[in-house]
Order: sequence, then C-alpha cells, then structure tokens
Amino acid sequence: MRVMVTGGTGFVGFHTAQALLDAGHEVCLLVRSARKAKSLYGKDVPDLVVGDITDAGSVTRAVQGCDAVVHSAALVSTDAKDADQVYNTNVDGARTVIHAAIDEGVESIIHVSSVTALFNPKAKVLDGNSPPGTALNAYGRSKVDCEKFVRGLQRKGVPIHVTYPAAVIGPADPGLTEPHIGLQTYLSAFIPLMPGGNQFVDVRDVAEVHLRLLEGDFPPGRFILGGHYLSWPELARNLERLTGRKLIKVPAMGSFMRGLGTAVDLLKRVKQFDVPMGYEAMVYATQWVPMDSSETGEQLDFSFRPLDESLSDSVKWLLQEGHITKKQAGCLA
Repeated sequence: MRVMVTGGTGFVGFHTAQALLDAGHEVCLLVRSARKAKSLYGKDVPDLVVGDITDAGSVTRAVQGCDAVVHSAALVSTDAKDADQVYNTNVDGARTVIHAAIDEGVESIIHVSSVTALFNPKAKVLDGNSPPGTALNAYGRSKVDCEKFVRGLQRKGVPIHVTYPAAVIGPADPGLTEPHIGLQTYLSAFIPLMPGGNQFVDVRDVAEVHLRLLEGDFPPGRFILGGHYLSWPELARNLERLTGRKLIKVPAMGSFMRGLGTAVDLLKRVKQFDVPMGYEAMVYATQWVPMDSSETGEQLDFSFRPLDESLSDSVKWLLQEGHITKKQAGCLA
C-alpha cells in the first residue's frame, strides 16, 4: 500500500509514517521543508513532495498513485495572536487534501481531528456519536468546521475515518508540543490543582490505530482516542510517584485560571512572549469533558498502553533532549 501523509514532520504524523514504514508500506510525505524531513527520518526518508496543505498543486502531486491518505497536518495553537492563521490553515488544508484524495480515487482516508472538534463543556462525556463542538475561538472553530465538512462526506459514503486524539504524549517528538510543554512546566515549576482534568494518549497508540484502520476493512467511522483521564490532583500524584519527587502544587479556581488566560491573551497583543496559555487553553484545562474510547477498542480490538509507561517515556525523552534536568526527572533519570 502506498500512503500519502501530511504532517509527517509533526508528532502524530511522524509516528504514523514510521509505523507504516515499519509495516512494509510505501509512504509519500507532503512537507514544507525537505531538509527537516531528511534530518528527522535519516537514511530511511520516504518519498517527499515539498508543498503546503493549502496548495492544491502540491497536494495533487503528493496524492497521485496513492492508495490511502492520512491527513494529520494542522496548525495547533490556542494563542489569540495566531487565530486567523490557525483557522484558515486548518480548514482550507483539510478541504484541499481531502478533495484531492477523492478526485484521485483514494480507497481510504484518515482525517486526524482532535477532542476540540467535539468539545462542549456542558456534555457529560464525548464519544463518536457526540455532535460537533461549541468552540468559539480559532483553533476550536477550525476543528469544528472541519468536523462538519468531513461528516458531510461520510454521509455521502466517502471512505473517510476520523480519529480524535486527546493530549498526545510519548517519546520522539520532532518539536515540543503543548502537552510536553505542560509536563515540562509541572516538573520544573509547579502543577496547578484546577477543577477538571486532562486526558493523555500515547503517540505510539495513535499511530497503531491509524495502521489498523488502513490495513483493515472498516466502514467510514469516528474513533475516539482518549487514552487515560486524570484530574489535576491525580496527575500530580502520578508524576510524584514516578519521579519520586515532591512537586510544587498550587490550588487554583477555574474562573481565576480562565481570567488569567484572558489576561495573557491581551498581553500578547502588545508584547510577544512564549507562554502556552490563553483563555481557550484554560477552558479546556478547567472544564474538560471525559472521552469514551470504548467503542474504538471494541471495533479495532485495541487497548491503550498503561499511562505510567507513556508518562515515564515522555519524561525520559524531555530529559534526553535537554528540556528538563536530571533533578527534575527524579527517579526517571
């Protein structure tokens, strides 16, 4: 099978492409930087087409001759200053890539979405039957609008699967994604004890699900990849147990954290600084709705790896790459 992967130099795309290569499939990557791809994949670099997901010409060249497409490229930011770029890139990119795959007669398409596509703070649980979410800010709206677009295609019988990863962690991140920045902050500074919690899924599990969907014979579907849910106090206890450290924990009301996120958004309009925090991020952090992955597990005969393994491997990777110190990694060093 020949598979075109977008976002192959990003976290999910890289691991998905690597799983496909390890399973003996051909891979073509649509990338913006050939140098970055060659540095990342080394001597095993797949075929490359240099272009952008919003450019129909380069997308068409990459899709030609492929049996399947995995669209994992997206601009992920909850920073208000990135709003227009995030929305336009994600919505236009999804439409361009998926339409090109349909026009080429591709047999299987995977659209990598996000929990934000379904997020509704009033819901009790999120699953594959949940309606599109209620997000108002750029990243969330982009995912919701992509969700509506893809569901319309599914109703027409287009062979497209949607996966919804929670906060993705694990080793070998080509960059430093927001969940990893979060872990770095919890170990190097403090962990906020807010209402709500977070849900973590291992990138290797996400890649395995994508491989199973492409190799199996499944009707167009929606697959929740929620992994493991933890309240913020539970996350603090887990990290303390794994590292053998006593972490600094700061109790914080949800309304205060959302207000702080709003203040950070306003400050970033006048002064640029790199803090992975804003109102949208704090809404998710303080009003998280648990994701139910049981249907995914039953359909694909799949189980998520233990959370301890994912957290430990993530911390070890952060240490290896110099993002935290040995002291901060504790026993995991």
